[in-house]
Amino acid sequence: MKLALIGLPGSGKSSVAKHLAQHYRWAQVDTDQVFESRVGMPIRDFFSAHGEAAFRDLETEVLADCLQRPGPLVLATGGGIVLRPENRQLLRKQSLVFFLKQRPEELARRLKTDTKRPLLQGGDALAKLRDLAGVRDPLYRQSAHYTVEAQRPTVAAVVQWICMQLELAGHAPVAPTLEP
Repeated sequence: MKLALIGLPGSGKSSVAKHLAQHYRWAQVDTDQVFESRVGMPIRDFFSAHGEAAFRDLETEVLADCLQRPGPLVLATGGGIVLRPENRQLLRKQSLVFFLKQRPEELARRLKTDTKRPLLQGGDALAKLRDLAGVRDPLYRQSAHYTVEAQRPTVAAVVQWICMQLELAGHAPVAPTLEP
């Protein structure tokens, strides 16, 4: 089984993926980290040097490679991964997809000092996040099997909600028991 997390930049995908993977004792992969490892530079530098089209091309390759990994996996994705139809199809067919929905206002507050996300640099981050949400929310919904209102008070609460949804839908993996 593979679980994939999608959502706007800063919606908690990496943090939630890390905690879900720990809960189930599964592998955890972040497409942005795999991307940076593959190109040997931060995404913002690659973006500046090669542009968004080249970034999206390689992002699609990274996603396909991550979804081919053997065994159970929790996958955190980049915020724009849903922009390409082939990525949406890959995600839906090869994983259970959770859309971590956050309000742009909350994300702008959280990301006000962020310097890593190239699409949020310079200018009004809130306006940019609203624009991104306007374009991407329908694509997230089209890609997702489940939508999580990720404004919950903690990462642990979001993880608990996802685990409950998996259990209710009959997809729940058995969490390992800790030895006494």
